[in-house]
Amino acid sequence: MSDNNIEVAYPNGLSYGEISILKVYSENESDLSFTIEGEDENILSVKLSQPLYPEERCYFTIEFETILPNINHRFGYGEDTINFGNFYPVACIYEEGKGFAKALYHSNGDPFYSECSNYEVEIECDKNFVIASSGVEISNLQDDAKQIAKYEAKNVRDFAFVLSKNFSQVSSEVDGVKVTYYGYEGDTNLENCLKVSVDALATFNDMFGKYPYKTLSVVKSNFIHGGMEYPNIVLISDKIDDYKDLNYVIVHEIAHQWWYGLIGNDQYNDAWIDEGLAEFSTLLFFEKNAEYGEDYKTLINNALNSYLLFEDVYIKVAGSVDGRIDRAINEFETEPEYSQCTYTKSVLMLNSFRELIGKDKMIKTLKKMQEKYQYNLITPEQFIAEFEKYGGKETESFFRNWLDGKVILKKVG
Repeated sequence: MSDNNIEVAYPNGLSYGEISILKVYSENESDLSFTIEGEDENILSVKLSQPLYPEERCYFTIEFETILPNINHRFGYGEDTINFGNFYPVACIYEEGKGFAKALYHSNGDPFYSECSNYEVEIECDKNFVIASSGVEISNLQDDAKQIAKYEAKNVRDFAFVLSKNFSQVSSEVDGVKVTYYGYEGDTNLENCLKVSVDALATFNDMFGKYPYKTLSVVKSNFIHGGMEYPNIVLISDKIDDYKDLNYVIVHEIAHQWWYGLIGNDQYNDAWIDEGLAEFSTLLFFEKNAEYGEDYKTLINNALNSYLLFEDVYIKVAGSVDGRIDRAINEFETEPEYSQCTYTKSVLMLNSFRELIGKDKMIKTLKKMQEKYQYNLITPEQFIAEFEKYGGKETESFFRNWLDGKVILKKVG
């Protein structure tokens, strides 16, 4: 994070939060021993009271305390919103032959990797807060001072919510889904933001398969970057003023409901899958919805020029550039390198393959992928295999050349 970003992220000086594990106990309420491990102490290791054999299950409870930092980010509070993203312990995924995924947290991207679960969440807070949340509100009991709201979210990859006393909201319905945009009091663009949210959901329903949940919340918030995706809820930075930029970010984050949300992947080691697909889907949205004034070919050319400029600057400054897409997020030396390879170059890769097989076959492949892997995880090998139906035996080498940085890009015209 640059010095300028640090000042924006921490408007009142550096502030650090934490998640403290208080107690772990089994079904019969017997305490279980645990340790905090990992290089940066981010791994909770629980010792079970007896061995767990294949196909067996055990249930235990984790009591924890979360302290929010004063930061304009997904986990923290700012002047207008309190953002509860990634605020609780998540079970490490076990990969056959590899063991548990226990990567370190990193400032690049979204260093998360989770499976779908069912959530029942109770939020107790000041009654004057408006709550925007994953899932569906089941009940909300209030007295003179506080409210207790209960939410249920089934088969989702994460759970997040945002609190604010400054929200103004508008809602609509599309294909049986309640779409709500949460802006700030006094905002004049509430209806416009709601419209692009509704259009994005309807477009992706048609392209990739119907969004299976009942709610989608698009939430303006104190957030340093463009946006952040969670199941049923996306955060949109209140730093975005430009109309087209705001539309773009909203569409991109809603695309993540399919790419990350419904189909998950290892966002630490394979960030290009969900980010590349979400970015590519954003361009497909504007291609289909011409009224927003964005031309698909122009967006692709802009992406190409942006990446070539990045390469040119890096070569002049460092003498060389690493153009590999297929890297873990901690292997990117700078934030521009991460974003240009993971977002921009991934879009160019997907567009290049679309040029080979055609637009209709490209969308058919993405829709089939959703049908096959919905609520599950996809690996790079499985991702590439889905395109072989139309790309033939050369499909793997096509993608590997892009992912390994072997494709030479040149300016068109």
